[in-house]
Amino acid sequence: MGVFYGSGGETETYRNYSYNYSYTYYASLWTAYPLTKALTTGSASTSSWRFNPNIATDKQVSITKNSYGTMYGNDTYSRGHQCPNADRKSDDTMNLQTYYATNQTPQIQTNFNQGIWSSLEEAERALVSDNASEVVYVVTGPAYRTVGGNESISYLNGVTGKNANPTQLPIPNYFWKAFLKVKWSGNNVTSALAIGFWFQHKTYVSDSFTNYKVSVDYIEQMTGFDLFTNLPGDNFSGIEKSAETNTNWTTFQNF
Repeated sequence: MGVFYGSGGETETYRNYSYNYSYTYYASLWTAYPLTKALTTGSASTSSWRFNPNIATDKQVSITKNSYGTMYGNDTYSRGHQCPNADRKSDDTMNLQTYYATNQTPQIQTNFNQGIWSSLEEAERALVSDNASEVVYVVTGPAYRTVGGNESISYLNGVTGKNANPTQLPIPNYFWKAFLKVKWSGNNVTSALAIGFWFQHKTYVSDSFTNYKVSVDYIEQMTGFDLFTNLPGDNFSGIEKSAETNTNWTTFQNF
């Protein structure tokens, strides 16, 4: 696991994102980050993939200088951000860190990354666009198999002579996001509300992300992760339990 921070100035030591990286899948199994209006506002732009300096390069997929089409002979997939670069426009360092190889996974480009997933990311930023003090906590991840599942995993095969690492790269079967809003009284959480979205990794045509809303409880059951554990209570009682059962998008937006 690791954590990245901003470069100072406006963001000071503001947390950029945390991640749980898998050497087996060459991907972060979850990436968690706070989202505010200030972080989405600015002109920071990197658009250049590079290796995460905290992890050995031979443990990262070798697509920093080339696309999946070049290295794996398959143009169907793009280097899909988990923490989107558009969520980090206020700080050059934070934006650059979204382009680490550990922050991407192979995503179907047409009618997924540029489609229903992009619409969800835009809705994510809209949650904070009208309120400078609003904070939304986001967790994003791929899933290769569900808990107790035996789904088959497809692979991208490296092109001979390109030194693709790994030679066979796993492709996620699912992608998911979880959002959390919190209300405070001083330093105490008085209430919270969460919602999740769960997608099979496939093409979606003329479809809305709102058709794939689920509870955070559902994502936890599918992945085996326990999200938002800093909330008072646990999965069985208290604020964490009540927050993670919600599936109503409008209720969450208005919370």
